[in-house]
Amino acid sequence: MNKEKALEKIKYYCDYQERSHFETGQKLFQMGISRALRDEILGELITSGILNEERFAIFFAGGKFRMKSWGKIKITQALLEKKVSRPNIQTALDSIPVTVYEDGLKRLAEKKWKSCRTKNTLLNKKKTYTYLLQKGFEHSLIQKVLKNIEVKNYKD
Repeated sequence: MNKEKALEKIKYYCDYQERSHFETGQKLFQMGISRALRDEILGELITSGILNEERFAIFFAGGKFRMKSWGKIKITQALLEKKVSRPNIQTALDSIPVTVYEDGLKRLAEKKWKSCRTKNTLLNKKKTYTYLLQKGFEHSLIQKVLKNIEVKNYKD
């Protein structure tokens, strides 16, 4: 495949949704593009602004938080798998407002707590804690939220 045709195909691929440099490089590899040509095409995409790792990381983090209720730990792991640089990961995580993040965690914790079918508070706490850890939220934030939920449910 020649450079122009590969560039056209990969631009279409990148226009469909934001992509990381790694994902785009992988796609070019799958298309059978040589390493030298792949590097050249990636350079052009970056220079033209079609590929932007920081923009990708911000969109990815925001989307995973809003749509899948992922915490920052899980988002970080997913971005590391996509070979996004640590500074861009930090920028992406910082783009999620703290209050929105904590409210999302609180809402998720309350929903999980209510879905537990047992009257055993300790078991509910364990199930909710495990669920929130799997979602990628930080231990200290989970503890804080669970303490508030436990007190609230104790009063009810």
